[in-house]
Amino acid sequence: MKRFKLILIFLFGIFSTFPALAQTSEIGWIEGLSTLGSGEVTLLAIMGILLLLIIFLMLLMIYLLVFLSSVLRKQSPEMAEESSWWLDFKQKYIVGEMKPVAEEKDIQLDHTYDGIRELDNFMPPWLRYVFYITIVFAVVYFVNYSVLGIGNTQLEEYEQELALAAVETEQRQLLAVSSIDETNVQYDASGPSIKAGMALYENNCVACHAIDGGGGVGPNLTDKYWIHGGAIEDVFRVVKYGVIEKGMIPWQDQLSPEEMQQVSSYVLTLGGTTPANPKDPQGDLYEPAIEEPVDALTEDDLGLEES
Repeated sequence: MKRFKLILIFLFGIFSTFPALAQTSEIGWIEGLSTLGSGEVTLLAIMGILLLLIIFLMLLMIYLLVFLSSVLRKQSPEMAEESSWWLDFKQKYIVGEMKPVAEEKDIQLDHTYDGIRELDNFMPPWLRYVFYITIVFAVVYFVNYSVLGIGNTQLEEYEQELALAAVETEQRQLLAVSSIDETNVQYDASGPSIKAGMALYENNCVACHAIDGGGGVGPNLTDKYWIHGGAIEDVFRVVKYGVIEKGMIPWQDQLSPEEMQQVSSYVLTLGGTTPANPKDPQGDLYEPAIEEPVDALTEDDLGLEES
């Protein structure tokens, strides 16, 4: 019997280590759960509630059976003398054998406080078994991580998380770059972007706009006059869709959204420069719009009066 109990304790300790050995699988399970639809999540929640309700009813039935058994034992002296499996289990594995009050003097300690003597009671069986389980868990944990090297250490898990985060960041950046269009494009004045835009301009645009942006077949890109608008959105739109009637071909099939943003940003850097042979201005004078601060105060707010 004692050997059987030790085997059960050992098996329980091994099973209790599974959550620690499967941390990466838990992450995959959580990611899978996040991909479920609203209907599937609702069905899963209903099943969980039903499972909890079944467990609650089972515990309630067990409590009622124990209560009924205690009542019958009190009413029947014959049943009171008989030992039940529950009482035997509780005495062996939960509370243990308690000394009668008349024999408590044998386990009294010398320590006394305010007339109360301390008893040298034994450790409850359930607490002792929990202590054994922690020992087994510690041995299995140490062998698994430090001897066999099966499980990942905290440092290894951290490095894996960093690698996953780097991949996710790259995917988000690719998605953001691929979604650039004339409605959300922004002027990118960073060095790598301007350098890449200059290379694209020299390879594709100099035939019509000259190497210095002074213009030729196409308009001058260095002055303040623009035919289709001088904002980054306007330049990007012209690069993307072209102006067929003017001979400007669309570049959306040859350049990526990021490349069209880069070359559009570079074109804007040509403004204010002095080309060798500038073409006469074309279009309308473009003045960048200055946005008024949202929290700007009016004259009425400042209490100013007209002079």
